[in-house]
Amino acid sequence: MADHKEASVTLPSDPASVSRARAYVTEVLADWGLPDGAEIADTVRLIVSELATNAVQHTLGQSPTFTVDVELERDEQLRIGVTDSHPRLPRRLPAAVQQDNGRGMVIIRWLAAECGGRLSVKPTEEGGKTVWIALPWTAPVQS
Repeated sequence: MADHKEASVTLPSDPASVSRARAYVTEVLADWGLPDGAEIADTVRLIVSELATNAVQHTLGQSPTFTVDVELERDEQLRIGVTDSHPRLPRRLPAAVQQDNGRGMVIIRWLAAECGGRLSVKPTEEGGKTVWIALPWTAPVQS
């Protein structure tokens, strides 16, 4: 078993890239031993979709690409990060605000917590940010 596995892809900030990001992460996790039918697989796909959508929609054209990083630490913790070059950090909207969108971070935080994980946001040295999700890894790891 490896102590650390990682994979990364950079995609254009385009709506079509959301499904590409989701497919990429699904393929990487399958290679690492996560069965496609595992309950956590659906959760991960939804989280990646929300993070990638945020990177495309909320960077206001100031991030031409976004990067998806996938890391597995000591076969215990899965980390997924989506980095864009827009400096604005994600904000939670008050529950009373009536909008058709803007609930992605609430959904992501809730999904992560339901799996025993957590969400964090880190500014990058280049002035953008990475939104990280850390989840416990329960699948046997493939070499």
